Amino acid sequence: MQYTFLLKQKMLDVGKWPIFALRSPEELKLIRQACVFGSAGNEVLYVTENDEVFALGTNCSGCLGIGDTQSSIEPRRLDILCGKNITCLSYGSGPHVVAATAEGEVYTWGHNAYSQLGNGTTNHSLLPCQISTNLVNKKVIEVACGSHHSMILTSDGEVYVWGYNGNGQLGLGNSGNQPTPCRIAALQGIRVQRVVCGYAHTLVLTDEGQMYAWGANSYGQLGTGNRSNQSYPVPVTVDKDRVIEIAACHSAHTSAAKTQGSQVYMWGQCRGQSITLPYLTHFTCTDDVFACFATPAVTWRLLSVEPDDHLTVAQSMKKEFDNPDNADLRFQVDGKYIHVHKILLKIRCEHFRSVLNNNNDEIIEISEFSYPVYRAFLEYLYTDSISLAPEDAIGLLDLATFYGENRLKRLCQQTIKQGISEDNAIALLSAAVKYEAKELEEFCFRFCINHLTVVTQSPGFAEMDHDLLKNFISKASRVGAFKN
Repeated sequence: MQYTFLLKQKMLDVGKWPIFALRSPEELKLIRQACVFGSAGNEVLYVTENDEVFALGTNCSGCLGIGDTQSSIEPRRLDILCGKNITCLSYGSGPHVVAATAEGEVYTWGHNAYSQLGNGTTNHSLLPCQISTNLVNKKVIEVACGSHHSMILTSDGEVYVWGYNGNGQLGLGNSGNQPTPCRIAALQGIRVQRVVCGYAHTLVLTDEGQMYAWGANSYGQLGTGNRSNQSYPVPVTVDKDRVIEIAACHSAHTSAAKTQGSQVYMWGQCRGQSITLPYLTHFTCTDDVFACFATPAVTWRLLSVEPDDHLTVAQSMKKEFDNPDNADLRFQVDGKYIHVHKILLKIRCEHFRSVLNNNNDEIIEISEFSYPVYRAFLEYLYTDSISLAPEDAIGLLDLATFYGENRLKRLCQQTIKQGISEDNAIALLSAAVKYEAKELEEFCFRFCINHLTVVTQSPGFAEMDHDLLKNFISKASRVGAFKN
């Protein structure tokens, strides 16, 4: 069984993992992140509060990155990674490891017979080595490993792959191995937001909720309805709802997806059965698919475990939002009260720094915005995130523009994207133009072009503002929408 877990915060119970059995309580208190892996949970990489990186365990094929192949019962320090602030890590069953730092640097080590380390050779590496990705002005934000292939996702939504390609799992249109990171040309112009790898297949999810798959398909793990391998990315339809999460694991031929309506689907090799089309399950999360149907039972991602008895500063602030016990200010919106703290609002928002100075009022009435919108705004100041349905986020975008809250404006755009459809795409495009939300405007325009026939037949298109319509047609013409 393959185990991969990410543990965060001060976790006194980290010692419950067998690999930590010989570590003292003092050592365990220093651990801030840990990845436990190996065929029996017998290898670990962990990071201390001082951002020092250590490894111990059986060290199969040098996967611990400690410079040799000897097993180690005592922690060994990985000097190369100390102070690098590792943000994501993936483990392939070769075994090999790919990790990325907060600065977007990529390090690989371990087994390399198929160039899965991406360093241009087939030489195994016993130490983490930074690989050259040639990504100018781009940052790596996610990594994924198949059995013997690897991939990275950049901050601008581009995907790069390398390693074994005998089943077309690199999506390059051939079956030749790739020794260094190579961009998938077939995905040019498509913004990817998630990447995952199965044993010999690959899935990606775009920012429009479209899933693409390629690689080995002998068990139906691509979800295309057949068992033919694919060397190019092919679109896969789960159901009519938007896909928000995809899942696959390097040691299994199984795939899964979760939709915006919280429905979980699975396909591929599921307990010996070959399911060639996405099958609706009763599960509530994709992790359950791999726990119950993958062989062996595995986790497909790094799991975060938070302690129950410790609240971070952010968690404490979130808990105090709309808490009347300690609040010194109330907003009255649509006849309802929202309890807040003046000092926090002044710290977090320029608008309130000027409004609340020398203001001793205990109640402020708001009439310009609705209760759900204003509540979401105040909650954002406490949590740095928004909790609002996509259809209500337009009002929050209006507020963010009015108050000059640029980060909130960006979050609103991300939320609005999740609710786009052929029926409302023109309305969202109009709102994006009105509130000068350039990222959302470009997203809505691209969505309209990709669904041009249906969008132009919608009521929203018929009611489109004259100037906006003229600009839309002009821009659509420039990108070749009417070339046929």
